[in-house]
Amino acid sequence: MREIKRRQISFADLELGQNLRLDPLLEQISNFLDRHGELVTCVHRDLSRSLNKARRGRRGITAEQALRTFILMRTKSWDYRELAERVADGLTLREFSRFGATKVPGHRAFHRAFVRLTTDTVRQINATVVRLAVKIGLERGDKLRLDTTVVETDIRYPRDSGMLWDVVRVLSRLVELAPPACTEFPRRTRRAKRRMQEIGRMRERGQRQRTLKRKYRDLIEVTTEVIDKATTVAATARKIPCTGMLATARIGALYGEVEHFCKLGRRVIEQSERRVFGGETVPANEKLYSIFEPHTDMIKRGKVYKPVEFGHKVLLVESRIGLITDYKVLDGNPIDSDELVPSVKRHRTRFGKVPDLMAGDRGFHDVGGCDQLRRLGVKLVAIPQRGGKRGIEQETFEKSRSFKQAQALRSGIEGRISVLFRGRGMKRCLWSGSERFELFVAAAVLANNLLVIAARLRQRTHKPPALRAAA
Repeated sequence: MREIKRRQISFADLELGQNLRLDPLLEQISNFLDRHGELVTCVHRDLSRSLNKARRGRRGITAEQALRTFILMRTKSWDYRELAERVADGLTLREFSRFGATKVPGHRAFHRAFVRLTTDTVRQINATVVRLAVKIGLERGDKLRLDTTVVETDIRYPRDSGMLWDVVRVLSRLVELAPPACTEFPRRTRRAKRRMQEIGRMRERGQRQRTLKRKYRDLIEVTTEVIDKATTVAATARKIPCTGMLATARIGALYGEVEHFCKLGRRVIEQSERRVFGGETVPANEKLYSIFEPHTDMIKRGKVYKPVEFGHKVLLVESRIGLITDYKVLDGNPIDSDELVPSVKRHRTRFGKVPDLMAGDRGFHDVGGCDQLRRLGVKLVAIPQRGGKRGIEQETFEKSRSFKQAQALRSGIEGRISVLFRGRGMKRCLWSGSERFELFVAAAVLANNLLVIAARLRQRTHKPPALRAAA
């Protein structure tokens, strides 16, 4: 990554670009990005971060190419491999991503570029996009609707027996990469897998009561043995001198992972003993649901079709035209009303004023919060009462025309969430880690906002012809 300037067009590019037209929305997004180069500057800062000599070395993906392919990936809901293949095969996508007639790198190059992007940078790009929409007259920020949803992490249904098996097989695989002097390690993967499968096959209540504790005790003993041996191997390997800085760094990273999974394995053993042998109900905030995504929360929202979800609750605040002006990945499973007043305050900081209308479902109802919004200057707070018998004043307000119109406006965010899930791939995060999870949500929001702006700009330039009166 050496430059942010756009390369000079060659004769091959001119020949390639004859009689080709981008998709209308992608063309509008491309023109929008061309007019606002400050978005590329933000990406360039991340790509050149921690590089001693950013202007030297092999030419990589430029900041402009990284930003455009990053947007394209989430707009089409592709993975890295499909992104690289589609851009390489598509003439119009080559033009959009600014590769032209040059060679498109493989999917690993896109991955290396995207992992350097930070959540703060993408959040800043989103804020800039919303500010530019206000500047060009597409958005006023006078009407808001908000809702929460759950974005799942990429884990299977969490069972203690399955996580204990995961600990055994992952530690066994990591220790196999150790130096030959540290290979005295018990191979317990088959035994752990059998215990896990036997626990999973228990269906009859009496059978589970008779044999569940015995199976779990054997599985926990195997897992404890593997963790203790892996810890010993890691300590021994650190004392063995390595030839070369690269080998030393590899050994350090390898046994950093060993120590990480050993720590998580002890947590799984503790919660299994508390639940199976102690008969204790482990609180949700103390449980571990995956050793690969330890940041996962258990969310209960009272949905009949899905009573329990595993991931993170996400707050979305949408404007009248469909721009997501604010988003937040929440910790745990807080009630929705806790985010009502903070979301309006963040809107006031971003737009310089509070909205005239704030609409939400009954989960956001809070008498004190609604009163505080009115004191802040919100003219209409359209949130139905949650539970209890409604008073005469509240019942009259919920039957009024303005309240019903505001609730009709609020229902639009349900469709926006559906679009984010089906079109932008936000239903399940396939990226690892809590920071990458937030980056995944931010990328889907950015793709949505750019598509909304592109659609509005296209409506401006392609107005339908006026209908003539009948003669």
